[in-house]
Amino acid sequence: MTGRALTAAEAGLVSCETCSLLARPAGADDHGYCPRCGGELSQRHHHSIQYTWALVIAAAICYIPANVLPVLTTNALGSSESDTILGGVFLLYDTGSWPLALIVLIASVMVPLGKLIALSYLLISVQRGSLKNTRDRTRLYRLVEFIGRWSMLDVFVDTFTVALIQLQPLMSVEPGMGVLFFAAVVVLTMIAAETFDPRLIWDTPNSRQGHHG
Repeated sequence: MTGRALTAAEAGLVSCETCSLLARPAGADDHGYCPRCGGELSQRHHHSIQYTWALVIAAAICYIPANVLPVLTTNALGSSESDTILGGVFLLYDTGSWPLALIVLIASVMVPLGKLIALSYLLISVQRGSLKNTRDRTRLYRLVEFIGRWSMLDVFVDTFTVALIQLQPLMSVEPGMGVLFFAAVVVLTMIAAETFDPRLIWDTPNSRQGHHG
């Protein structure tokens, strides 16, 4: 006895794409439909690894201008000042608002970068056929998926600030290009987490044969 539990794929079961019910496939080529909700039964997401890699790479590319370009431009009494995400963090820290600076640093810089690193790690471990720390990797995926629900918070804050501070011609705040790239990073990583199939984490090298990436 090795102590390893039998996976659903090894038991010949497939899951519903809608309600995640495990069921017996109707046939080898056509798995059929879920007996509970009628959704399509699928052994694995088709081309999951390829789609997720494409989204992660695109998000990594957008991450650079998101942190380099200004996210807010403040116009006051004829002068204009632009702030990047890190510039805003330093400004908040210098003015004594270090708790808020820490929140912005974690939510706007560390969390998106952490999601990119986590998804890359999951993809590489799956492609290498690793069967170590399967439970920990599954928890990591669930954490990435959960954090994605709150990732648009910074974009909402910037939008609210722009709408609130409009005292023209004395003062106005306009969003910068960095906000668009930051929103792109958030959306791309959220979609990447959805396209990644966590069932691949539990597949053995033999069961991966015949599965579509």
